[in-house]
Amino acid sequence: MVERVGKQERGAKDKAGASGSRPPARSSGAGRRLAERESPAPNKRVIALVYDFDGTLSPKPMQEYAFLPQLGIKPEEFWAECARVSKAERADALITYMHLLYKKAKEKGVRIDRADLVAQGQHVELYPGVEKWFDAMHAYVKKHAAGAGITVKHYLVSSGLIEIIEGTKIRKHFANVFASEYWFEAYELPFPKRIISDTGKTQFLFRINKGIEDLGDNINAHMPEDQRPIPFSNMIYFGDGDTDVPSMALLKKNGGHAIAVHSPSESAGKCVELFKAGRCDFYAGADYSKGSDLFKRTCLLLDRIIADIRVKEEVRGLE
Repeated sequence: MVERVGKQERGAKDKAGASGSRPPARSSGAGRRLAERESPAPNKRVIALVYDFDGTLSPKPMQEYAFLPQLGIKPEEFWAECARVSKAERADALITYMHLLYKKAKEKGVRIDRADLVAQGQHVELYPGVEKWFDAMHAYVKKHAAGAGITVKHYLVSSGLIEIIEGTKIRKHFANVFASEYWFEAYELPFPKRIISDTGKTQFLFRINKGIEDLGDNINAHMPEDQRPIPFSNMIYFGDGDTDVPSMALLKKNGGHAIAVHSPSESAGKCVELFKAGRCDFYAGADYSKGSDLFKRTCLLLDRIIADIRVKEEVRGLE
């Protein structure tokens, strides 16, 4: 969705989760280092599949399914205005679109509260096979990990609206959702509480990596690699365009994986660019059905990750 705005512009805690938590650090530096060495390492048997939303799991920006139609606004006109305003005001594109949505609603006398946004989620369309995809991934890993205790978690990192995502059919499948969000106060226009930019998405990959998923907890404190519950090498990121490049690049540089997707009815041109630039391992049409190219290529990466986990455990057993 943010790419819609971007293209218009160009064209015109130190605290971990339960599995990775450390014992209380002692007062001295030497004591803290000792505590780190004594802390049991997480088993690192979790594979994280991380998804963008708009253009990756769903064909269109989520606001185009209910919000903009309710206001009687054509999507292309809205995104064009967002681009003009953000450029003229030198404003962040995400903050601009979130502001203009409710400015337009107020102008038209339409009240849309948080519950209304959640309800809009039921109108969001998904690519073929998405609804069955998550269970299929769990089943594949369970079968091919052969009792090794390897599991899958699904995460969503999106610049779209968390309120709308909560109302979709697939929200229940995600271990956590990181997305842009409004702050609602009585008698006032909602204003952005959180925005997830293309570069900002990488923060949430680190949160998954470190097991620090509570947004109230700081992730900047150092955490030794062996204490991080989900290594980057256990992650696969799914995205559809330029706004996903920072996340893809982060994972690829740290031993992780990425797959670029495109609408089955549209050109694979952008995905080919990402592939040639080394941003992704594979690209495929956004058909999540069993037996599709996307399904098969994802399973290839899962096979690699499963094998890698088992090799590392075998090596640790010899140390």
